[in-house]
Amino acid sequence: MNQDTLLNIGAAYIRVSDERQDEYSPDSQLKKIREYAAKEGYYIPDEYVFYDDGISGRSVKKRDEFKRMIAIAKEKAPPFDVIYVWKFSRFARNQEEAIVYKSLLAKNKVAVVSVSEPIQEGHFGALQERIIEWMDEFYSINLSGEVKRGMTEKASRGEPTCAPPFGYIMKDGKYYPDHESGKAAIVKEVFERYANGAGQREIAVSLGQRGIRTKRGNMPENRFIEYMLHNPCYIGKIRWSLEGTQAVHRRDYHHESVMTVDGHHEPIISMELWDKVQKRLADQQKKYGKYQRREQSIDYMLKGLVRCSACGAPLTCNGVTSGKVKAKCLQCRNYASGSCHTSHSITMPKAEAALREGLKQVIKTQDFTILPTPTKRSDPATVDYDKLIAMEERRLARAKEAYLAEIDTIEQYAKNKKESTERIEGLKAKRDRIDSTKVDIDAFTKKVADVAAFIDRPDVTDAAKNEALRTIIQKIVYEKAKGNLAIYFHD
Repeated sequence: MNQDTLLNIGAAYIRVSDERQDEYSPDSQLKKIREYAAKEGYYIPDEYVFYDDGISGRSVKKRDEFKRMIAIAKEKAPPFDVIYVWKFSRFARNQEEAIVYKSLLAKNKVAVVSVSEPIQEGHFGALQERIIEWMDEFYSINLSGEVKRGMTEKASRGEPTCAPPFGYIMKDGKYYPDHESGKAAIVKEVFERYANGAGQREIAVSLGQRGIRTKRGNMPENRFIEYMLHNPCYIGKIRWSLEGTQAVHRRDYHHESVMTVDGHHEPIISMELWDKVQKRLADQQKKYGKYQRREQSIDYMLKGLVRCSACGAPLTCNGVTSGKVKAKCLQCRNYASGSCHTSHSITMPKAEAALREGLKQVIKTQDFTILPTPTKRSDPATVDYDKLIAMEERRLARAKEAYLAEIDTIEQYAKNKKESTERIEGLKAKRDRIDSTKVDIDAFTKKVADVAAFIDRPDVTDAAKNEALRTIIQKIVYEKAKGNLAIYFHD
């Protein structure tokens, strides 16, 4: 069937996990889907091909394209009424989520069709689909267990179970020190400097200034050095968590489920140097306490609001300043860890006073900068309604051409015209609602004034003041070079 005579629009969802096979490649999936859809009288335009690469189907949390597709399908007049997948397992491997999302789509008359798993019509077909979903979920859970058992057995033999750490390369399934690039020498340097009294941040900053980057191309920082100093791989051992790599926090190096065995690779660090470093690490931990991840309470008004103009990281409270009157200070979080090299230190009283003065200026002059409220890709504000309207208009034109060419009857043309016209009107209404959203300057200024008065009250907690500021402020950028705080408001 020629594309111009196709009157129905469909969507395609493509998902590939890390274990790719040629027959299930994205191009192969899309080709088969489009061939199948064409036979059913559906055309799938590029804008309705949703693709998640290298992401597990066990949960939708990290599948951004999936969530965007669902959001579009939930619209009052969805632009497509069928979502094609290569297999139901591409849609979801978790049966509970599959049922929830398929039910949600069904309420909007959007079907999910597997091109390689034909389902009968009626109740028996629904049973077939549930059985396939259950088998997919069982396969995923069982495969995860088998992989974990296999990896544990491999680790127990002293064989690598993951990509090599910084300083090593992988050849023929074995780790080798990376002498050619000089990274093995850098590892040894880090251990020696720390053993001789250098701090982790000091080492990270010096490496970054020399142009050295992590395996992911990032600037070295505290945790990069810390993880390296705790990694027994550098003394020829293999470390593996019996509960799986994600079950134990990466920095809980001595958890009871973590096993360490002799590996078959060449050490970079001597046992003498390793023991010296571990002793200093233990002394530091005893002095400063064990690292723990805690829920952070709001203990000062500007927490999480002020950002560094150099790297964009939040400014956090880092202690006190010297002088006659000691005061809490804000500093760039990345500067504290070594990945940002521009200090943004400012005392808390000075920052709070500058904010209050800035709010007064806003109220007086009504001169301020408003940023769009951050949206996810799935939010309606991110949808290109003009593009969708143009596509519906093309569909309407094709319907007329099909009628004039005597492919469709007058009844079919009337039905298609009515449906397309309704969809166009719905899309235009949504577009116009977004376009007409404007800021009421006077109302917004009054809101700023209310918040300014609220944060001046001595009987209000810092947590309450922080919450109030967040209702109007998206971020505050400390422009150190200008000595200025730039306030950006929500729309």
